[in-house]
Amino acid sequence: MSSCNHYVMTRTSAPFAALLIAVLSFSLLQTMPVPALPTLQAEFGRSTTTVSWVLSAFLLTASVATGLLGRLGDMFGKRRVLVACLAVSGAGTLLAALAPSIGVLIAARAIQGVGAATFPLAFGIVRDEFPRERVPVAIGWISSTFGIGFGAGLVIPGLIVDALSWEWIFWLMFAVIVAGIAAVTAFVRESPVRSPGRVDWAGALLLTGGLVALLLAISEGRVWGWGSAAIIGLFAAAAVLLVVFALVERRLARPLIDIGLLGRPAVLTSNITALIIGFGMYGAFTLVPLLVETPSRAGYGFGASVTEAGLFIIPMAVTMLFASPLAGRIGAQAGFKLPLVLACVVGAAGFVVFAVAHGTRWPIYLGNGILGIGVGFAFASLANLVVGAVDPRQTGEATGVNTIMRTIGGTFGAQIASTIVTGEVIAGTRFPVESGYTTAFVLSAIAMGVAALVALAGPGRLVPAVASR
Repeated sequence: MSSCNHYVMTRTSAPFAALLIAVLSFSLLQTMPVPALPTLQAEFGRSTTTVSWVLSAFLLTASVATGLLGRLGDMFGKRRVLVACLAVSGAGTLLAALAPSIGVLIAARAIQGVGAATFPLAFGIVRDEFPRERVPVAIGWISSTFGIGFGAGLVIPGLIVDALSWEWIFWLMFAVIVAGIAAVTAFVRESPVRSPGRVDWAGALLLTGGLVALLLAISEGRVWGWGSAAIIGLFAAAAVLLVVFALVERRLARPLIDIGLLGRPAVLTSNITALIIGFGMYGAFTLVPLLVETPSRAGYGFGASVTEAGLFIIPMAVTMLFASPLAGRIGAQAGFKLPLVLACVVGAAGFVVFAVAHGTRWPIYLGNGILGIGVGFAFASLANLVVGAVDPRQTGEATGVNTIMRTIGGTFGAQIASTIVTGEVIAGTRFPVESGYTTAFVLSAIAMGVAALVALAGPGRLVPAVASR
């Protein structure tokens, strides 16, 4: 029996490592440009609004690519589509490293966003190729890699910019992507599990238009004004396009996304929970660096540099590294409803620490460590709940939609949090009043509490009778 287990682990170790590298490449892409935004603004002499499109362009294509390419992986082969996504993302990263203008850099970031599909494709490959008993923990590790890359992407760039230049941020990411392509090509087999069909171009255009309109409205609402005609028009267009998309997909025998699939109780509650968790948790990712970088003369903050601000995120990455696989083990024994509810409760506790004790450094480290446990449990549980609720042939589209929901929630949460914090500044300065941060952290804690209630409403018992004996 031990020799059999050794054989299984040996057979899956190399493919698993290859998938982790591929996923790491995308998670780094998300955040590594963030600390360099002030440098990019000075380098190209552009406004803050223009430079913010370095993030927005990536977000828009990432949200669209996640669902569409996840579905194409189900249709044409997950390994094949994964390699293609990494190659396109690598081309965008190379273009970003060589970008002579902010316009080219924004276009390059939009191309990089295609790499977002690595997550649903990696989840699908694990489900298709790994022994069933190893799937939950493997998905947990992949989920933790997201957080590790996210945190590292906030720490490393400050060091790179200080020692070299902003271009080297993209050269480093390009090297990771190339390593991911080589590893996937060498060690990952093509999955035989397919969901045949033809490309639903009408559905793809409707979904793309709806998501772009929605995320553009959320991303620019604070700048353009939430009540402006442009923002209201974008929200209206998003609603119309997404409703038409749902109606069109329901009439097709082989749709781009199975709308009926999204109505299954386990999938529906997981998607709603992902939306709310994204809303709550992404506030910390955006607010904590701003808080700690505020000079102490404002009455709060620590005057941290960009590099020092990134160090505050390290406890989150460390605890997430252990939390996601642990959630996989708990879920394999007791079901994933329990770790998902725990994720929300723990996440709420982390935000409470931020709200009541952000006047000194150690509670910020502690809060991030607590929040890392919540994030790790949440990402692993959501992915496993969705994977376990759908047919193997629908893994890509189902996990892709769940990722989109988390992205939409995170985008909206970040904008709302920023609106609350910047709503009032200290007289004679440009620094927000401290109460804005407290209010935003409390709102995130409340959101995590609501997410816990939604998770509890999902199918299944919190602690199955078999697990409690």
